[in-house]
Amino acid sequence: GLFPSTHLILLYFHPTNLAMAFVSSFTPTLSRTVLSGNVCSAPRFSMMAKSPSVPFMEVPEAISEEMPGYVGFDPFNLSSYMNVKWMQEAEIKHGRVCMLAILGLVVAELYTFPFYSGAPHLAINRHDWGVENGSMKQILLWCSFFEIMTMPALVQMLNGQGDRVPGDFC
Repeated sequence: GLFPSTHLILLYFHPTNLAMAFVSSFTPTLSRTVLSGNVCSAPRFSMMAKSPSVPFMEVPEAISEEMPGYVGFDPFNLSSYMNVKWMQEAEIKHGRVCMLAILGLVVAELYTFPFYSGAPHLAINRHDWGVENGSMKQILLWCSFFEIMTMPALVQMLNGQGDRVPGDFC
């Protein structure tokens, strides 16, 4: 048939095979003959620079040392598949949203605005109250608005138009 038998599929996804695939992904410098048991050939080692954060991995090609916070950490090699500026922009935006969320959590615990006098005092109950009351829709609306308004600057940066750095909206 078109599909392999279930015995072959189960053998392919056996935990031992998955473990070997995982371990071999972190040892790219060894040749296949060493892993297969052929001891006639010596292992080949890469002469590329090693990552400062993960010394047994090579330095990612798309990440430069001039980037803020550079430590050479890209274990899944995402920088070779995605635009690094896009990922930096996303990280900065997520960090800013998290900081605003924590600020909102602390303010909601310590102070109740007069127009929200019926709101629960604990944050875990306040979420459900905000969904029923409609105030969570307002948060979604404003977050969507800011995301839409920053999209042209992000597209220009990704297309190489201008010298904007990720996270800078001045």
